[in-house]
Amino acid sequence: MKTTKITKKPTKRKRKKKSGETPVWKRNLFAIGIVCALGAVFYFFFVNPYSFRWKPCYGFKGYGVCLPCSYTVHGIDISHYQGKVNWQALSSSQNDPEFPLRFVFLKATEGGDLMDDTFQENFQCAKDWGFVRGAYHYFIPNTDARKQAQFFINQVKLLPGDLPPVLDVEVSPKRKTQQQFTQNVKTWLDVVEAYYGVKPILYASYKFKEKYLNDTIFNRYPYWIAHYYVDSVQYKGRWDFWQHTDAGTVPGIQEQVDLDVFNGSLEQLLQLTITK
Repeated sequence: MKTTKITKKPTKRKRKKKSGETPVWKRNLFAIGIVCALGAVFYFFFVNPYSFRWKPCYGFKGYGVCLPCSYTVHGIDISHYQGKVNWQALSSSQNDPEFPLRFVFLKATEGGDLMDDTFQENFQCAKDWGFVRGAYHYFIPNTDARKQAQFFINQVKLLPGDLPPVLDVEVSPKRKTQQQFTQNVKTWLDVVEAYYGVKPILYASYKFKEKYLNDTIFNRYPYWIAHYYVDSVQYKGRWDFWQHTDAGTVPGIQEQVDLDVFNGSLEQLLQLTITK
């Protein structure tokens, strides 16, 4: 007689939860929270500051960007970063029926001994092709201010019809007090004003100015504000020039350029220039 062997199926034993082990749902929730936090950080630092680039343009479109409304005098600022400039092609922008470019600021010097290697040629070409031209110095806080001012003076020969010299201040002071930083900036402005006989233009972003250049002594100078990807300037004080984007495209320059507007008419721009 044959007998049937009965085998028992092995029973699955539940894994005992170790004492203090975090439940799976909590781990998943934590992972989702990390992903959301990283996404928020990425948006805040890398997307939101440039979101204006992707907004629909309800104003005027020109030079590859949405231009701020209510301004008729447009210009650019350039340095060696823009490479070789085709000035003949660039000059065609002066005849643009809607947004003619009237002025060009050019980087001349930086610190106490660095010359922009495209400045002299471009500065002369700007004049030859009929632009109102200006020159700027990039300020280095830890370099002697008088040395920087003298270096700029030695390299830049401004003529009647040129815009006042510009001090570009955008590097925060290191190993200096606020009072020392203020005095150094004022020293450059004083030395340059005494030489050229005209008040220099002060360039800074509105946040930088409010944080580091908020002394009332700086309110005496024409102000060139840098404030990107916004519909209007948020700075509450008086300003003369507004650098509103770094993503402009203009004839004769392959690289993107900074676009600027003057807060006034062409006649008022010419009144700001050096007379003697």
